[in-house]
Order: sequence, then C-alpha cells, then structure tokens
Amino acid sequence: MSYPVARAAASVLLAAGGVPLAALGQTTDGADAPRLAPASTLAPVVVTATRTPEALADAIAQTTLFDSQDIAEASSRDALGLIALAPGVQVTRNGGPGASSGVYLRGASSAQSLVLVDGVRVESAGLGAAQLSQLMLDDLDRIEVVNGNVSALYGSGAIGGVVQIFTKDGGRHAPRFSAEAEYGSYHTQRQQFGANGALDADARTTFNVTVSREKTDGFSAIDPAIAPNANPDANGYLNESVAATLRHAFTQDWDGGVRFLQSNGVTSFDDAYGAPADLNDSHNRVRSASVFANGRLTGRWTTHFLVAEGQDRANIEHNGVYTSRFNSANRQYVWQNDIRLAPGHKLLFGYEHLDQSLDSDQFDAPDRHVNSVFAGYVGRAGGHELQANVRRDQYSDFGGANSYYLGYGYNVDAHWKVVASYAESFRAPSFDDLYYPFSGNPSIQPERSHSAEAAIQYASGGLGVLRLTAFETRYSNLIDYVADGGGFYVAQNVGRAKVQGVEGSWAGQVGATGVRASFTFQNPVDETNHQDLTRRARRFASLSVHRSIRAWRVGGEWIVSGARSDYDSTLAGYGVVNLSARYAITKSWYVDARIDNLFNKDYELAYSYNTPRRGAYITLGWRQL
Repeated sequence: MSYPVARAAASVLLAAGGVPLAALGQTTDGADAPRLAPASTLAPVVVTATRTPEALADAIAQTTLFDSQDIAEASSRDALGLIALAPGVQVTRNGGPGASSGVYLRGASSAQSLVLVDGVRVESAGLGAAQLSQLMLDDLDRIEVVNGNVSALYGSGAIGGVVQIFTKDGGRHAPRFSAEAEYGSYHTQRQQFGANGALDADARTTFNVTVSREKTDGFSAIDPAIAPNANPDANGYLNESVAATLRHAFTQDWDGGVRFLQSNGVTSFDDAYGAPADLNDSHNRVRSASVFANGRLTGRWTTHFLVAEGQDRANIEHNGVYTSRFNSANRQYVWQNDIRLAPGHKLLFGYEHLDQSLDSDQFDAPDRHVNSVFAGYVGRAGGHELQANVRRDQYSDFGGANSYYLGYGYNVDAHWKVVASYAESFRAPSFDDLYYPFSGNPSIQPERSHSAEAAIQYASGGLGVLRLTAFETRYSNLIDYVADGGGFYVAQNVGRAKVQGVEGSWAGQVGATGVRASFTFQNPVDETNHQDLTRRARRFASLSVHRSIRAWRVGGEWIVSGARSDYDSTLAGYGVVNLSARYAITKSWYVDARIDNLFNKDYELAYSYNTPRRGAYITLGWRQL
C-alpha cells in the first residue's frame, strides 16, 4: 500500500464578516449595483468569485449558491453531502457520517480545492485538505462553490476552485429562538438549538448562537467480504458543534465583530489491515475563530481587516490507546481595500499573512510563514464585463509563486451572456509531502496548473440562471509518490495531468417548483501513467426538485455517477434517490420527514467501503416568530 493511501486511512476576508452592514443583500454603493435583467434574477448575492459582493448572474466564474432554503431542504446533514449537488463536484466517503472523505472539483483533488469557513482556512497542514464531513449544516447560513482556477484571489489550493462556507449571522429584530429534534435509521438522534437577533433597540449589536448534537450507531464501514481483517461491528459517529457571531455597528460607516465555529467529531472506523476485534476511533475537530472590522475611509474607499485562526485536529485511538496526533493551525491576518473608481468599476488590493503549523507525534515540521499581496479589478461598461486578478505568495519553505486570472463577459442582451477566462496557479506542497518520515521530500516544488474556460449563460426572473461551460485544466509538476528502490515511496515532482470537460447547471424556478440541476462530462487523465485519475468519473449529474403545496413542502434529489477507477479496482456507476417532505403544523411548529436511498441502492464511493442503505428520518421543529 502506497504512502498516500496509508496516511489517508490513518487519519476572504469579506466572507469573514466582511461586507459592511446590510451588504450581503445588496451592493454597498448604488452606483455599483448589478444591472443585468430583472431584480428577481439578481437577488442572490455572492462574494467568493471576486472577493467583493456581486449578483450571482454577474459572476464570470461558474458559481453555485446554496442558501438557507437549500440547507433546510437538504437530505444530507453535513456540508459534504450538500455540495455534491453542485456542477463539477464529486465526493467520496470511507464509510458513514464523519468518516474520512474527499471532494473532487473539476477533477482536482481535495488538496487542490480550497475550503474556507467565513474566509478562514481550516485545512490540515499535513494533508492539505479540509474535513468537510465534520461541518454540520445546522451551523451554516449558506455555501458558495466557485469552479475553476482562482488561486489569484486566494492563493495555494484553489486550482480546482473554492468552497466557501458561511455561518449564520444575527438579525435586526428582537431575539428569536428555534429548536429541532430528529430520530431515524441506525438509531440516529439529532438535537439543535438556535437564538439570534439584536441586543439593543436600534439593532446596532446583533448576535447568533447555534448548538447541535448528532449521534448515530452507523454501519460497518468496510465490507468484510473484501477485507476479512476488518471489524464487522457497526461504526458510529458523534458530532457536537457550536457556531456564534457577534457584530456591532460603531458608526454608520464602521462595524466589527467576532465569529466562531467549532465542530467536534468522534468517528469509529475500520482498518482493513488490523484484527477483526480492533476498535479504532478518530477524534476530529474543525475550528474557525475570527475578529473582523469593516469601514468606509472615503465615499469611494472601504477597508476590511481580519485576524483569524483555523484549526484541524485528527487524533487516532486504537483499542483505547492514542496512537497518532495531527493537529494543524492556520493563523491569518488580512487587510483588503475596495475602491470604486467610477460607476461599475472597482479596484481591490490587499495583504495577507499566514502562519501554518503542525503538532504531530509522527514527525517534526518547521512552521510555515506566507506573505501575500493581491490586487484585482472588476469593471462593467455597456455589455462588457472584465475581471483581472494577480497575486504573489512568498513561502518560507520553498520560495515564491505567482498566480493570474483574466476573465471577460459580454452581455448579448438582457438575458444572454458569453464569458471566457484564463488562469495560472499553484498548490504548495503539504507538510506530509515535505517532511513525513521516509516519504517526504523537502526539495519538491509547488504543483502548477493552467486553466481555460468558455461559457454561455441565460438568466431571467422566471427561470433563474442556466449555464453551459467548457473547461480545460493542465497540471504540471504534480507531486506523486515514487518507489525509491528501498521499499519506500518518496514525494517527487513527476506528474502531469489534464482534465477537459463540459458542465451544465440550472438553479431557478418553474412556477412554484424550485429546480437545481447539473451535469458534467469530463476526461480526467493522468498523463504520466496514461490512465484516468483515481475516483473521478467521466460522467455524473444531479437533480433536486422542491415544491410548496399549501402547508406542505415536498421534494427529492437524484444523484448519478458513472464508473470510476480506484487504484487497482473499478467502482461501478450508481444512482441514488432521496425524498423529503415538510408539513407546517402551525406557523411555528413543523415536522420534517425524509427517506434516503429510496431504492436501497448498494454502491461504493471508495473501494471496499460501504455506504448507507435505505434510511428514514423524522424531525420535529419549532421556531419563534
């Protein structure tokens, strides 16, 4: 078994509070308001694609928004399951809830797709990837997924794109409370309590607090018919999380506050190379804590400050004894400035400092320090749109790297738009790549990529946003683990890969029915070994439909995937259907019911690992009006 398999088995400023008061519902300056077509189309506002607020329909990069309604209707209870509905996204799980997982965005690996929580990096410094399966939807307000190469905005790890997760904010109303209790298959129990509102009469100070707990007995993670040494007992999961936000408006032009999210998970897992009676638990934590301030220096110039720390912890317990520890910390200091040059034209520039450290009992690694400067321009004139970004990252352990992004859009009329973009970016080696015993290589260099895409988009108040995108990303200097002749696999810059494809997406309405649909056809090729990239399907799609019928809200999801290679095996294609319904008992009380895997499909997301069979769940909820 190669090193990456063994290790995996063992183990924005604006987003962080950033847009000054009232900003996430509209732009901060009327002169810069998006100008495309009907207002109902433009109501959703996103920030990840440019680091500034813009209408979803105006984004040049392919951007998916999952808002609070999507989160409420999701069959999944964690962030990983929800983003599987986005175009270009595939997910894997090594078992049930909380298990080791992966996300592949346009064929990029988990380490090549950046995850932010309120603008804060929360990835493992060792693996270079974040634990999305530990982030529960109860704590979240919305998720934005940007497909494509945007390292010029966010630095290393954004080759495939960015998944940005936003926690809940307070409201400008008297404090309100909510609660939910759920029970279902595998003896699953979930409780959630929330409170949010204003602490003063003029709503200058707002807050939100959410706490949740989920416990499930689960199922056996590994099929003992494939791995006889795996423990056949069920593998359970316990998650306890809290999210909190406090924001205060000091003046009309200045506000600031704090955000906090912590999710603790204990996951029982199987070891295919252990003994049938072994008990293995992974104690995991994802934490994001930040202090932010936003202000207007002049009528045209706003500035934003962020001081934050993101943590990733993974401690393994084997038969009651802790056997490994991997605790990462990402400390960030960000200063961003937005200047309105003229109506429809905005310049942004800033500085970011990152201190990254790893505390492990498996190996020692020096702290990493990164100094970054970035600049960008977003402009609209007539039917033309332009986005240009450049970034320089200087690393303490291997030197510097530059990233570029150039995107252009042309509005043919009030509804149709064509766009094209080109980007160059990089991924810094992880601490495991550099320093892990016998396999790390301190002399390796960053992975590089070159990406191009072209798209056509239709947006209207009636149908929503439809988009068809053709893309290509070429990877060079890829880090692979090569046999050294002495029985070890050592990290080397020897890989080349190419991912070409077409993806389509639609998020909108057909009458009273909300529809979200996507498909991806791609050609993810490892050009070094002349084979498909591991765990990437050539064809996959999803469909989500929800409709309100008086006191009812009913819906369903259909997720399909073609066959995928998984090291020395092939995973068969699959299709999974989930159904849900909500009934409003009163204006405050409601009951939810859902059936996952309606047709009891037996399928794999990773070789030898089981997935849940048909399950039924019911939730009783209350919210103060």
